[in-house]
Amino acid sequence: MSEIAKPATTLPRYALYYAPRAGEGLASAANHWLGRNAETGEALTMRLVSGIASERLAEITAEPRLYGFHGTLKAPIALADGVSEREFVDAVGRFAGAERAFAVPAVVLGDLAGFLALLPARRCTELHELADRCVVEFDEFRRPADDAELVRRRANGLTSRQDELLARWGYPYVLEEWRFHLTLTGRLTDPVERSTIAALLRQRFAGFLDRPLAVSDLCVFRQPAPNRPFTVLARFRLGGGRRVRADEVWRAA
Repeated sequence: MSEIAKPATTLPRYALYYAPRAGEGLASAANHWLGRNAETGEALTMRLVSGIASERLAEITAEPRLYGFHGTLKAPIALADGVSEREFVDAVGRFAGAERAFAVPAVVLGDLAGFLALLPARRCTELHELADRCVVEFDEFRRPADDAELVRRRANGLTSRQDELLARWGYPYVLEEWRFHLTLTGRLTDPVERSTIAALLRQRFAGFLDRPLAVSDLCVFRQPAPNRPFTVLARFRLGGGRRVRADEVWRAA
């Protein structure tokens, strides 16, 4: 009997992300703010904030905590039929080896449609070109979006160009519609609360604002099932060499 294909919604998802290395100050600050280390999967104690209940702080950070601190280069995908996890990760390693490290000249704290995030202070051509290559080069590994996914994306309201990108690349915010961001909160609809949290984040991340952001690695993040946290599966140095987690499941595949 032939095996029944699993619905795409039950499959693991893989994403190509920028993420600072575990020993870097930005990683430590962001992980403690979000309450989780995506490199190890470890839950971290969140520091109490005066005037904000711990339960509310957990709500504010719930969505970015699920994904782990990162900047998206290729949004999460399920792998196409016939593509193994190891094949995908090996391809990412080869791709990263042919790229080169660079630095975003400066990052700032910004408001992105109600989400607070670290953003490039100005356009970084090298960053945009890397993201474009990730989208295009790894499209062959992507399982096409099913009807339910397309409906869900379109329900958010898309421009005609974004709808074209969704149909072609499986995600509406790519190429010229892409904007690099390191998300720190969910959407904050109360302007007073948003202002309070923004002031707090400027204090917490003062040592990283208006300073260069080194982009040295390309990471593969993996989500084993819906609503499960993303963790780092593999980390590759741009320009060659690789650093990977010791418990990579693909190594034994």
